[in-house]
Amino acid sequence: MVTKLTPEQAAQWIQDGQSVLLGGFIGSVVPEAIERAIGERFEHSGSPKDLTLLFAAGQGDGKSRAINHLAQQGLVKRAIGGHWGLVPKLQQLAVDNLIEAYNLPQGIISHLLRDTAAGKPGTVSKVGLGTFVDPRIEGGKINSITHRDWVEVINLAGEEYLFYHKLPLDVAIIRGTTADENGNITMEDECLIVESLAAAQAARNNNGKVIVQVKRVVEAGMLDPHAVKIPGIFVDAVVVCEDPNEHMQTFASMMNPEFVGKGQRKSLHVEEEQSSLDAKTIIARRAAMELKANSILNLGIGAPEYIAKVAQQAGILDSFTLTVEPGAVGGTPASGLDFGASHFPDAIISQDQMFDFYDGGGIDQAFLGLAQCDVNGDINVSRFGSKIAGCGGFINITQNAKEVYFCGTFTAKGLAVVAEAGDLVIKNEGAQHKFIQQVEQITFSAAQALKNNKPVLYITERAVFRLTEQGLELIEIAPGIDLTEDVLNQMSFQPKVSANLTLMDRAIFEAEFKLVL
Repeated sequence: MVTKLTPEQAAQWIQDGQSVLLGGFIGSVVPEAIERAIGERFEHSGSPKDLTLLFAAGQGDGKSRAINHLAQQGLVKRAIGGHWGLVPKLQQLAVDNLIEAYNLPQGIISHLLRDTAAGKPGTVSKVGLGTFVDPRIEGGKINSITHRDWVEVINLAGEEYLFYHKLPLDVAIIRGTTADENGNITMEDECLIVESLAAAQAARNNNGKVIVQVKRVVEAGMLDPHAVKIPGIFVDAVVVCEDPNEHMQTFASMMNPEFVGKGQRKSLHVEEEQSSLDAKTIIARRAAMELKANSILNLGIGAPEYIAKVAQQAGILDSFTLTVEPGAVGGTPASGLDFGASHFPDAIISQDQMFDFYDGGGIDQAFLGLAQCDVNGDINVSRFGSKIAGCGGFINITQNAKEVYFCGTFTAKGLAVVAEAGDLVIKNEGAQHKFIQQVEQITFSAAQALKNNKPVLYITERAVFRLTEQGLELIEIAPGIDLTEDVLNQMSFQPKVSANLTLMDRAIFEAEFKLVL
């Protein structure tokens, strides 16, 4: 019989100095009640203290939920995470040199959990070469008090790889939907599985504990064995969450049946065409012109999210398969705090399995964000001064997809554009250049992409570039703008301008936009 605990009792299981894995993706599959209870225990008693927090994906609402409960000085000694953007309190501890802190690729952390479970010394991968994770650059270290090298360069069969050391793991705190009396866990209401099984196995094989937050407990023998995602042999205790607000399907949706493939299918899950075209829609239209029938895609957050809307409005969304890194295959990806879930997915696999597919080159086309780009073609989306966004799955995806498209506005902070009669009109220029001499941090390595002969395009509302051996080459500009004033003078470096420089398709800037694959 599995042990049943309250959230407060579960918090008592955590001992000073332990390494704790926290499962979840943004607000999906987050054991919110247990995390809240751990934070409250520390506030009242000063214990548990000096914890190492492990998390593969970003978990939080950018304010106070999920890992933010635990982001307290003294409670945390070290944090190893894939995405930091939604945990501002933990970010601040790292920026202030109050904790040791690492940012490693999301896919690598999910694989480290699996390899740790298998008794391996760590994970060997090319993911991260040439980026800030490479120990010859930053080694994934976030601040000056973080000294231990978690990543090293090795040579195998004449090729360079990165070796990521195994993770310490004493307690895995994860989430499911239903447990039976023997601790078998199903996830029928969860929109993702993430790395739950790998985490449970890693903790158990390290003589640690596994605690699972669930909605209910049923009699032994009532669960379909095919539906069990975490066998009871890996589970030490379950916490039945009494407060539905601490077991929301995501931090934006209490329970959306579409995220688990149920309910009435609707023909539209994206916003209707806007009366005036904004920059992100223009970017998405140009990016959508690169779509190939029957391809498998990954769309990042920000401007790339709009590509699905453009494709839906053009009636071609069913011509390819959308995937999301934490595990959803098919359907229409959700956005905001629902990101990670998909409306009516075809399948939901574990995060470590999805990154197996990604790292092996399974993604045909990846459309990701563009925050900073430099003269080499390197991209930064992970750190901006004291703001630590984190790399998430960006490095895995961009390094291994067959084709990569970076999508973002040309400038930032105040940019306002409109489309008029097939021309782009800049009403207000952004105050911040995004095309700069050198990025603050290398999240995408252009050198690695060139080494692998990877096609790379950089798509903005007014210009399109491609990656060459000589750096960026300007190949298209929007109709209605001035090459020198609106493009070249808004960059901190001068790109190569193609001898065959052409105008972006005027249809992109018109009210009616038709797209045929």
